Amino acid sequence: MLGWEFPPYFAGGVGTVTYELTKALAKKGIQVTYIMPNGPEHVSSSHVKLLVASHEMRKLGIKTKSVKSLITPYASVQEYSWNYQKMSIGQRDKQFGKLYSANLLEEMDRFAQAVCEIAEDEEFDVIHAHDWTTIPAALALKRKTGKPLVLHVHITEFDKTGGEHADPTVYKIEHDGFHQADTIIAVSKMVKQRLINQYYVNPDRIQVVYNSVESDDGITVTRERLSANDKLVLFLGRVTLQKGPDYFLEAAAKVVPLMPNVKFVIAGTGDMLPRMIERAAELGLGNKVIFPGFVTREEGDKLYRMADLFVMPSVSEPFGIVPLEAMKNGTPAIVSRQSGVSEVLNHALKVDFWDVEDLANKMIAALTYDSLHATLTHHGAIEISTFTWEAPADACIRIYEEAASRPVLLEVR
Repeated sequence: MLGWEFPPYFAGGVGTVTYELTKALAKKGIQVTYIMPNGPEHVSSSHVKLLVASHEMRKLGIKTKSVKSLITPYASVQEYSWNYQKMSIGQRDKQFGKLYSANLLEEMDRFAQAVCEIAEDEEFDVIHAHDWTTIPAALALKRKTGKPLVLHVHITEFDKTGGEHADPTVYKIEHDGFHQADTIIAVSKMVKQRLINQYYVNPDRIQVVYNSVESDDGITVTRERLSANDKLVLFLGRVTLQKGPDYFLEAAAKVVPLMPNVKFVIAGTGDMLPRMIERAAELGLGNKVIFPGFVTREEGDKLYRMADLFVMPSVSEPFGIVPLEAMKNGTPAIVSRQSGVSEVLNHALKVDFWDVEDLANKMIAALTYDSLHATLTHHGAIEISTFTWEAPADACIRIYEEAASRPVLLEVR
């Protein structure tokens, strides 16, 4: 399995998914060797054979070639450039765990060379690669070994850019990978349709496998309050076009005149953060909106427990684990219909991201009517208790077996 990160050294949701998925696979007897490009010297995991490419190459005494670029796996080129330049070294280390340099294509090229060298000493049946940053390494390994490639798509360039202005370099890497993979795993039906419409992939080669979240069965969630009287509405994620923070603010401006005791939190960083701070002031929300910046997973859990309501107004969200995490912490959620998670959630309120009036009305309803809030909280907790990583792991095992039993796709189609 090829990934760009692995907890506790990770920068985003894909790291969480790979950790939980490999843990579930290990419980079912699947032996996974997980290779990521960078990490601490003595990184290890209890359930996978975890290899860090940079360290393994040093042990082998092999140097790699490189090219230069400035791109990141989770964001657009512009967003990453903004984030990287604005952050201090300490902030970069806190968010990215020293995984990424300023030149991601350079890292990707080195990773591809390293993976082919490292894999010579590994026994495996299937290559499972996550997202576009691993595609060059996955294709190089497939060409070298003739093993089938399963490509796991968590997000596409079109999702990161709100459906337009896709970076041509990223698009080409994605397109090549999608058309040369033997099987593609899409994290939602929405992603599958994106692959068909924007990348012209044969739908027969795409399998939908939803993400999950581990419920805390038997653990009582202790609520934390901002204050005795104030209610809190939370946005947590990258502050970028894709995530819809502007729609969150516009809805907040409609809520405050009717509910002056409500405060709003926009937790995260991104290229739209300065504009959102300015817009909050323009809307007269300067004392109503809190911008804590980047938060750790532990800080995120605390915010979930402090919030009375979680909102994910994403313009284009391939899946979106954060509403599941909020509901796991006892906080009801509003999600955009333009998200993959809306396909599997029954006990969350849903809106079109652009319908600010509807979003504001649903915020007010969830905060005003105790019976609605209690129903969403109670039934949401019951729904989350049914989520496990066993089902995604079973689906992946079936996909591995099917891929290993068919002739390997050798030509682009």
